[in-house]
Amino acid sequence: MQALRQEILPPSGVEFAACLKFTPSTLSDSGPSTSQGGRTLFNVVVARSNLLRIFEVREEQAPISTQKEDERDRRATVRKGTEAVEGEVEMDASGEGFVNMGTVKSTGRNGVAQPATVNKFYLVREHRLHGIVTGMEAVRTVHSQEDKLDRLLVSFKDAKIALLEWSDAIHDILTVSIHTYERAPQLMALDSPLFRADLRVDPLSRCAALSLPKDALAILPFYQSQAELDLMEQELSQARDVPYSPSFILDLANDVDKRIRNVIDFTFLPGFNNPTIAVLCQFQQTWTGRLKEYKDTVGLYIFTLDLVTNNYPVITAVDGLPYDCFSLTPCSTATGGVVILAGNSIVFVDQSSRRVILPMNGWLQRTSDIPLPSLTPQEQLRDLQLEGARFTFVDDKTFFVILKDGAVHPVELILDGKTVSRLSMADALARTTVPAVIKRVERGYIFIGSIVGTSVLLKTLHVEEEIKEEDVEMASAPAAVDAPADSMDLDDDEDLYGPSNGAENPDANGMTNGVSDSVKKRTVVRLSFCDAIPAYGPICDMAFGIARNGDRVVPELIAATGSGELGGFHLFQRDMPTRSKRKLHAIGGGRGMWSLPVRQPVKVSGGTFERPAKPYHAENDSVIISTDANPTPGLSRIATRSSHSDITITTRIPGTTLGAAPFFQGTAILHILFNVSNVIRVLEPDGTERQSIKDLDGSTPNPRPKIKSCSIADPFVLIIREDDTIGLFIGEIERGKIRRKDMSPMGDKSSRYLAGCFYTDTSGLFQTFVNEQAPAENVTSTLQGAMNAGTNSQWLILVRPQGVVEFWTLPKLTLAFSTTLLATLDPVLTDSQDAPALSLPQDPPRKPQDLDIDQITIAPIGESRPHPHVIVLLRSGQLAIYEAVVTAPPAEPLPSTRSSTLLVKFVKVMSKAFDIQRTEEEQKSVLAEQKRISRLLLPFVTSPAPGHTFSGVFFTGDRPCWILSTDKGGVRVLPSGHKVVHAFTTSSLWESRGDFLLYSEEGPSLVEWMPDIQLDGHLPARSVPRSRPYSNVVFDASTSLIVAASSFQNRFASYDEDGNIVWEPDSPNISFPRSECATLELISQDGWITMDGYEFAANEFVNCVVSVPLETVSTESGMKDFIAVGTTINRGEDLAVKGAVYIFEIVEVVPDPSTNIKRWWRLKLLCRDDAKGPVSFLCGMNGYLVSSMGQKIYVRAFDLDERLVGVAFLDVGVYVTSLRAVKNLLVIGDAVKSVWFVAFQEDPYKLVILGKDPRLCCITRADLFFADGHLSIVTCDEEGIVRIYAYDPRDPEAKGGQRLLRRTEFHGQVEYRTSQLIARRPKHGDPEIPQARLVCGSVDGSLSTLTYVDEETSKRLHLLQGQLIRTVQHVAALNPKAFRMVRNEYVSRPLSKGILDGNLLGTFEELPIARQNEVTRQIGTDRATVLKDWAALVGAW
Repeated sequence: MQALRQEILPPSGVEFAACLKFTPSTLSDSGPSTSQGGRTLFNVVVARSNLLRIFEVREEQAPISTQKEDERDRRATVRKGTEAVEGEVEMDASGEGFVNMGTVKSTGRNGVAQPATVNKFYLVREHRLHGIVTGMEAVRTVHSQEDKLDRLLVSFKDAKIALLEWSDAIHDILTVSIHTYERAPQLMALDSPLFRADLRVDPLSRCAALSLPKDALAILPFYQSQAELDLMEQELSQARDVPYSPSFILDLANDVDKRIRNVIDFTFLPGFNNPTIAVLCQFQQTWTGRLKEYKDTVGLYIFTLDLVTNNYPVITAVDGLPYDCFSLTPCSTATGGVVILAGNSIVFVDQSSRRVILPMNGWLQRTSDIPLPSLTPQEQLRDLQLEGARFTFVDDKTFFVILKDGAVHPVELILDGKTVSRLSMADALARTTVPAVIKRVERGYIFIGSIVGTSVLLKTLHVEEEIKEEDVEMASAPAAVDAPADSMDLDDDEDLYGPSNGAENPDANGMTNGVSDSVKKRTVVRLSFCDAIPAYGPICDMAFGIARNGDRVVPELIAATGSGELGGFHLFQRDMPTRSKRKLHAIGGGRGMWSLPVRQPVKVSGGTFERPAKPYHAENDSVIISTDANPTPGLSRIATRSSHSDITITTRIPGTTLGAAPFFQGTAILHILFNVSNVIRVLEPDGTERQSIKDLDGSTPNPRPKIKSCSIADPFVLIIREDDTIGLFIGEIERGKIRRKDMSPMGDKSSRYLAGCFYTDTSGLFQTFVNEQAPAENVTSTLQGAMNAGTNSQWLILVRPQGVVEFWTLPKLTLAFSTTLLATLDPVLTDSQDAPALSLPQDPPRKPQDLDIDQITIAPIGESRPHPHVIVLLRSGQLAIYEAVVTAPPAEPLPSTRSSTLLVKFVKVMSKAFDIQRTEEEQKSVLAEQKRISRLLLPFVTSPAPGHTFSGVFFTGDRPCWILSTDKGGVRVLPSGHKVVHAFTTSSLWESRGDFLLYSEEGPSLVEWMPDIQLDGHLPARSVPRSRPYSNVVFDASTSLIVAASSFQNRFASYDEDGNIVWEPDSPNISFPRSECATLELISQDGWITMDGYEFAANEFVNCVVSVPLETVSTESGMKDFIAVGTTINRGEDLAVKGAVYIFEIVEVVPDPSTNIKRWWRLKLLCRDDAKGPVSFLCGMNGYLVSSMGQKIYVRAFDLDERLVGVAFLDVGVYVTSLRAVKNLLVIGDAVKSVWFVAFQEDPYKLVILGKDPRLCCITRADLFFADGHLSIVTCDEEGIVRIYAYDPRDPEAKGGQRLLRRTEFHGQVEYRTSQLIARRPKHGDPEIPQARLVCGSVDGSLSTLTYVDEETSKRLHLLQGQLIRTVQHVAALNPKAFRMVRNEYVSRPLSKGILDGNLLGTFEELPIARQNEVTRQIGTDRATVLKDWAALVGAW
């Protein structure tokens, strides 16, 4: 069987991060932002598994009105007397406590108040790489001296390092070089796949180091100056343009010191003339059970890299550090040394080998012989665990330790002279996300990345406050060094921490600004929250449920995500979730709807005046114009809203409306109508006609051809007729009427055009550079004339038949941009600086072609900063979206034929192919007109919630979708969920700015988005935070309720046979060990309330929860769904674990009248069956329950609804990890013995082994996969390798069917432990028997599908995949084929042909059309066939 594996959702969270100046936008060194656009401070590049994202952090003005509203809302929700005062910690609703910054005024250096600013993330680029990222660092090369930008160094799992830089030409990342060490002898070992490489960079970017197995480092030196580069050229007698010298591998044990074994962590130290590395290692390995023999086994070795003489002297060696050290960070050059994090302590080591230790709990003195310092009474009570903690310095002497629960503890280095005498830790400042990586950025910013939840950007602020007399005990911190008073700057203070969240720092001799003052001051470091990158973390389990979007019932994927306090549910839907608010059958609208805001003019003393519009508030819509094709020649209606919120139709007009828009600044309606002939009308707000212009041929009274499309932008009107001619009209606001506009600058008036539109630029992005040599009217030679700022400028975009796209300025009609590259969908569009093209009529008339541009529009797309985008649709169904990017003025003068050029280029950000069926063009009958589907790109602006505004484009037709962009998610194309949408418009007629009018297959209706939808991901999602993680989730179809097992840590104690506790803590800073325990919850989706639950024992946790149909006497059918739970009972390390099987029934009970809930349900325990081993997995099969217990599989019947009776059993492998049944076939996955295929017979009861895999493999999930009469077994192992097995007794290799045949191996790179089998019904498949589609949720948060591909399509796509591997330049120069290949010692060639890589094939859609034709021609097919194959396979479910 052939299958396609594609990622629906990429990995979630941040595992690696780099903060740097990567894009040119960060080089604007202007002061604090005063413009609305703000300024870019720095870039944050984040990675998780194979996903790389580039963000920019922008400083913007805070929206004042929103700030005041939030403050008011916050104060309303805070109980009186508990408000946070300045400097206190305030806990917000999600449990993250940050210092209340609302009262801290932002003041400049001279005490002048600055406008309040906010820092926000904006996504710049996103890439799915063909490799797993294991490290990321910023580096400066020789070329950084020219452009002042940093480079990005990325390491990958298979021992590769890629050097990336930003290219302004393609507005994307560019690969400078790739360095691979996968053939190094250190990687030839069998256990090398278990090794994770770490990447570190020298602070001065002199070299980078990548850790390799067998205690080795790969060193990549960089040139630091042009002189070094020139010297190298002379030595090698050849020109070298690369910024690095040859790399080499450093064997630490042989080349540096034989004691450096089992490297734990390493880092580069600052302040040395040569690159200097500190290595944390463990020469003699030990663990908790061997501490009597070996303790304090960790050593620290600091050595220097002399890259010229290849000499590596050790300058510091420290032995006898605690055995549980795990992390290492260098201190600043002011103090020197390193800080080491251990499980129970923090250790500071300086260059003279002095050790200063700070215990975190009482375990340190029991596991280590290191002498401990004298502790204060408070420190003797401290009980913290540092496993999973991360830390970073915020200044020279203070660092923050963030524990695995998110608590932020400040730690201070106490100096005695110039040496560190002790460490001091304060209580928790705040609570933030669960950390995976911490990066300190300039200007006091801290980025905390998390793999299990949201990643946050924090800012540290140093605030001076006075010390009261009773705080004298804080003087344990040393006095500051004498310094001149005027050098005491806010940013350069020596920031220390005392015991109470703040550090004492007396000013120099009590002098403040030259005035003597006896009051002591201390500097307090405060944390404020800036912004967050949303994420949901790993998918622990998932189930398909049913959601109600208003009246519509849709499938929804319920995923248990996150960890610890960040645990909860994420609900994913395939389509954009909308709900219908009301049906509006009266207005029709099958050919179009327009909802318009029109102001009524007020008559005073015979004169007419406009009613003044409300400032800062856009007018609500007042008129709806709709049109239908029936009866011929069409019918148009003008409707308004009556006092009862009903629709009242005020005017009916025969004819089909082709366009309508508010005109003359919203005081009139411009109405374009077809009724025998084309009519352009100006209507009064009440619908009466003010002016009417018939579109007649000037020489003859015959009407011109029918208008096929139009565009209206006050005061301009564009019409495009069916013979591809255009008409241009302009409104004269003094007369209140329109007239034809002269089009002679654009060429002959009989010129042909395929499409066109207007664009009104409100972003100020569209600026023109004027050619002073060109003969043009009224051109000034001033700088203002040369750089014409285009704020609120209007533009006309036209497409000529030969594919030329032109941008014309209005109202002068001068050509500012011309390109031929849009028709071929090239990645970057720039101005060709050509003269206006000719497009005269052809004889015979030109026929439409597949690659013609059918629709083009320019619209702002975005959330808080909408950006102009060009959206283009080809007749073949290819949709492309381009983002407008500012470009520099041309270096060479413009040709004389052009008077100006637009200083903008367009970069392709999205390309998508739709399978569109077009009818024959010759059909001009009335019936064909009735069936015609209009595919239009309609811009919209909506505000689904106060303070949230989205600008986007809706694509109507038989593939309706929303084109949206969010700040942190980029551009997304989301299906609308309708079969067809004929008409669309936003409407605020009912006082809501989040309403839309849609004419779908259900008729006209008013719809809105579902509330609380998150659009940052690739699927619309809703988050349900529960502050606890869930290990299992099941949807019960009969009651539409969710049964989930929550998991949390509990104290564990062992007891002897008499019930006496074996051990308990004997000190307040010694804690009980922790053990996992669980509860079962019955959750209603309405409000997500927990209706009932079941608490298991304190040492019992849930392994699996399933909904199984079992035999029962309580129903007519004899079958009913029950909830089966398998558990493990942990009894300590001296006793074997046990388990149990529970059977629950969901029963309805009388609801509590006070809850206002109509129906209430409970969990009823019917049966508990103890087992001698852990019950690791359960499933249902033909009315029986199949359970695993240790090494056995049991098949049981549910007897009399009260007990389980065994009917069959089978001895299998070592530990069962997966059970899946279809009919009477069972697939068993084992942790050691791979996969077994078993059949169950009932007469007599028996389990029969059909076949099994002879190789050893640790299976995490096994599923049956079937389509078109074929059956396969799909498995995943703990390394993420997906395998497809076939059961074929006729094959000689199968030995009569005893062996399962391994057909395909595909490296998925990350394991999945949960999967769902769903039905897929393709267009041309068997309508009765569906195909299987496998949806898999991975531990890195990615969601992937496995879809069956027929043999003919599979061969075509496999050849295409080979072409894409060879001919497309991949990001970071990675090899997609090697990425997916699996090493197998038992076959001569890799088994890589059965599964297609969706991530690789997806790049075909993004290629320009010329490249698509070139690639497909080489494999004997055409691009249309391949795109049709691809469109039929992709999709979520």
